[in-house]
Amino acid sequence: MKCQFCSNPATVHLTDIINGHKKETHLCQACAEKKHLLHQQELNLSAILQSVIGPHIGALTDDLARLTCPECGIKYMEFKAEGRLGCPHDYQVFQSALEPLLQRIHRATRHAGKQPRHRRRSATWHSEVVTLRQQLREAVQVENYEEAARLRDLLRQKEATDEPG
Repeated sequence: MKCQFCSNPATVHLTDIINGHKKETHLCQACAEKKHLLHQQELNLSAILQSVIGPHIGALTDDLARLTCPECGIKYMEFKAEGRLGCPHDYQVFQSALEPLLQRIHRATRHAGKQPRHRRRSATWHSEVVTLRQQLREAVQVENYEEAARLRDLLRQKEATDEPG
């Protein structure tokens, strides 16, 4: 894409939305500097973390400022500034500060991960399927094939139609 003011390649792309209308401007570096459209802003990770973490641990800050992990030696204030923990033990050492943060970010304080769909079915559903399979085996063993066919069909229906829950 070319600059809208000269024929140089556009390296600055600005998008403004004014009264619901989108306006895009494509400029080269030189034209953007001439029009004073470039604002050099540096990402301040500690300021971002403070805005995320700060409101949730305000009253605890003095107590937390004194905490240091005995395993890795990281201080709470180092974590607060850098946004990274030093070792797995830090979760226990800084628990009072991390729990509100994790609750806010993940809506939980314990990692649950993802599960396959078939694992999300209820315990009742699983016990019913196990019972049906056992009854099917017993019906085949005593050569009651009509009952076995009925149970097989019921089992197939149960596995196909029951939604995870």
